[in-house]
Amino acid sequence: MLVEDIEKYLKALNRELLEKDIRGEIGIVGGAAMCLAFKARAATKDVDAIFEPTKEIRDAAKKIANEFSLSSDWLNDAVKAYLKPGFKKKILFELSNLSVWTPEADYLLAMKAISARWDSSDRDDVLFLIRHLRLKSSEEVFRIIEDYYPRKEIPSKTHFFIDELFDKK
Repeated sequence: MLVEDIEKYLKALNRELLEKDIRGEIGIVGGAAMCLAFKARAATKDVDAIFEPTKEIRDAAKKIANEFSLSSDWLNDAVKAYLKPGFKKKILFELSNLSVWTPEADYLLAMKAISARWDSSDRDDVLFLIRHLRLKSSEEVFRIIEDYYPRKEIPSKTHFFIDELFDKK
């Protein structure tokens, strides 16, 4: 899904909400945030997000999926398992009935590091965010992660992942 496509689908989602006189909010994370907020890459496979009102946006997203022949989970909230309170939001754009935001770069780094998968774009995304934030060591990365996630919740795989990134730099 290209950046232009994501924007087109979000505008269509706004249209659906407008027709129902519903005001919605979507917090974009993951690959879609890397595409829209940071222009770090051109595409992502889906839009990981949290959104409210949940049922209404989920229903509207199903209509958009049918209209554009998308996968039914093109907009999904599976990422909510990784979200913790206390992060700052950056508004990406405001439409008539839909506000779209993303967490600031430090929180995205923490979340992507915690949820990193070896078989995905996570490595490149984490490296991009490390450079964007001008971090020089794994210790600096872990200080940011621990701002949002208690040490006991940081999986061993995250330690190995971050340490390996700095070993190879």
